[in-house]
Amino acid sequence: MGIGSLHVRACAPYRALLGWLLMLAACLCAAFPAAAAPPQALQLAAGDSSFSLSASLQYWHDPHADASPEQAYARAQAGNFAPLPNGNPAFGFQSGAYWFYLPIENLQHDEPRWLLIQEYALSDNLDLYLRYPDGRVEHDEGGDHVPFDDRFIRYRHPNFRLDLPTGQRVELLLRVKSESSMQVPLMLYTPQAFAELMRDAQFANGLYYGIVLALLCYNLVLWLMLRDAGYFWYLLHTCAFGVVLFTLNGYGFELLWPNSAWLADASVPLSICLALIGMQLFSRSFLDLRARWPLGNIACLCLVAFFAALGVASLWLPYSIATPIASRAVLLGVVWIIAASVVMLHRGYRPARLFLLAWSMFLAGTTAFTLLAFGVLPQSFWTQYGVQIGSALELLLLSLALGRRYADLRDANIRIVQEANERLERGMIDRTRELRTTMAQLGEANVKLRDYSLRDPLTGLFNRRHFHDALQQALDACGDTMQPLALLLLDLDHFKRINDQYGHQTGDGCLVAAARAIEEIAQSRQGMAARFGGEEFVILLPGTDASLALHTAEAVRLRIQQTVVHGTGHAIRMSASIGVHAIEGTRRVLPADAIRLADEALYRAKHDGRNCVRHSTSAA
Repeated sequence: MGIGSLHVRACAPYRALLGWLLMLAACLCAAFPAAAAPPQALQLAAGDSSFSLSASLQYWHDPHADASPEQAYARAQAGNFAPLPNGNPAFGFQSGAYWFYLPIENLQHDEPRWLLIQEYALSDNLDLYLRYPDGRVEHDEGGDHVPFDDRFIRYRHPNFRLDLPTGQRVELLLRVKSESSMQVPLMLYTPQAFAELMRDAQFANGLYYGIVLALLCYNLVLWLMLRDAGYFWYLLHTCAFGVVLFTLNGYGFELLWPNSAWLADASVPLSICLALIGMQLFSRSFLDLRARWPLGNIACLCLVAFFAALGVASLWLPYSIATPIASRAVLLGVVWIIAASVVMLHRGYRPARLFLLAWSMFLAGTTAFTLLAFGVLPQSFWTQYGVQIGSALELLLLSLALGRRYADLRDANIRIVQEANERLERGMIDRTRELRTTMAQLGEANVKLRDYSLRDPLTGLFNRRHFHDALQQALDACGDTMQPLALLLLDLDHFKRINDQYGHQTGDGCLVAAARAIEEIAQSRQGMAARFGGEEFVILLPGTDASLALHTAEAVRLRIQQTVVHGTGHAIRMSASIGVHAIEGTRRVLPADAIRLADEALYRAKHDGRNCVRHSTSAA
């Protein structure tokens, strides 16, 4: 036997073992996939003036809506955000909060300022955070639960001003919490591009609404002269449906109730119900159900009663309940009109043919828009403008249907001919208004940026300024309710030595770890923790007497002592000195005196050897 064959036989077991190891590694990789990488920065290339962010955004659903911006940033950096499903920014009616993350790099030297527009007007609360390379975080608020006058630009859609320095990577984080449909189509514009957009929209909106107003006044005069109930129901449906689109497009919040979040919410289901009532009564009159189909007439009136009850209930029902029901009721109302048209067509009523086709177009458009609101269909031109497109087609077909009905009844009775003409005119007004609403997706708004944050950017605790405000409020409440109040002032021992020995980055890690331990204990006792400055922290405990305050301080001291911070090759343990000052509910104390007494107690704790708790000698 040759040396080569011996070598092959000797290596065969090792090759088999290597093969098994490779298979095991492949299975482990499949079972434990690597975390998704954070998204690449969206580069604003020169020459482009507008960008759609849906294709680049990543999101995270916070079901309890209790995550902080720091937690969301950390999840995004860890790759725990997911891309939008098929680039669709619509999620339907959802609970909790949604976070959207996207880093942006501006490559345009002459455009440092941009406008972020959320092209959906009904979101309740939006919180925008911009984190810059130097660690600075800017925060701004928007949505229809924030007064309209606080918007940066007087525009119907929520909007924010973005300062994007050239060549810097800015991390955009948007929190959206709303009882409405969760739709977050985001667009980024240069000021010039947005100004051109508003110019065209203002001209078109003024022209359209002037025509609609003139037509509505004209038909109102006709109704007052002829006293035809069909005109009244037509006007009700037209006005209510106009309010629906007016509200959905953000004009209601801009022009009618800019400071009322309740009206902004209640107007949607209420206007939908009014539009449904007018639509049903108008269709009942057109199809002449009372004379031609008595059973259908009763069913139509039952639907009207249901829509009226739903409209009244929507005044106190939560928005998240009333609006989905009203949205589904639109489909129910249109389906019933189509069914009644089919029955009337089967009975030989020829005008019902085009009437049926017209409402079928409206049903298709309404269904597309409703499925978009519930997150079933992705956002596109056809789903976003489905109601306007369907109503436009309905306008043309109803015009033909009314004309045909007029021709059929002309020789039978002059009065019927006149009513047909009036319905035709009313249909033209209604459809013209709906066509005008198709162009009413752009407008004006204003939200002012706020350049301060309530939290310390390193630790995530409240900052010193917010603590002073909270302490003043707590002292006032303490005096009013006669409840005690405790103040804990603590300082990390020998923190300068940690910075000098291990570096400031490790020192920052120690501050973050200590802050997390302090905040957990403070929150468990319904208290508030804040960073007082440097390595000093403060805890405010309402309703806590001296005994319980000392117990809490000792728990904080032990938690910090047990906390281990791992640096580069080091395991660092910390300790803290804590001064406690308890305030009786029967005394009035100034904030400066309370802090001074707690600081004196802290000084005694340090003087007594550190890593201990001392109570103030003066009682307040």
